[in-house]
Amino acid sequence: MSDAIYAGAVIMEVNGTEVEIISIKPSTTTGRKPVKTMNRRGKVRGYADGVTEYKLSLTAAIPIDDTKIDWDNITNAKITIFPINKEDARISYIGCTSSECSEQYEVDNEARIDIEMFALDKVIE
Repeated sequence: MSDAIYAGAVIMEVNGTEVEIISIKPSTTTGRKPVKTMNRRGKVRGYADGVTEYKLSLTAAIPIDDTKIDWDNITNAKITIFPINKEDARISYIGCTSSECSEQYEVDNEARIDIEMFALDKVIE
């Protein structure tokens, strides 16, 4: 039997409105690059630090109530991943901005929207 602990709810907050997230796939690009020099061994001798990027691919259910969200123009949103175990730390992505949106409609499921975003910072709370 495994003692694994899994993440719980994922909430996106846009202008004070909470949006339930169906799925999320965060990725981090460190920006590190190899430094190639001319040396006798003909191998990379080190690396240079670069700019870290946080990219998020997420799917949200489109609410049918009076909640009006301009999905194409989301700026400065906050996405928080809550753990099931209350003692564990939450992970928040701050300053999220949408870069690409596409809607999805199916017969058996709710209407969904797929959003590609980038975040300015990742905070472990």
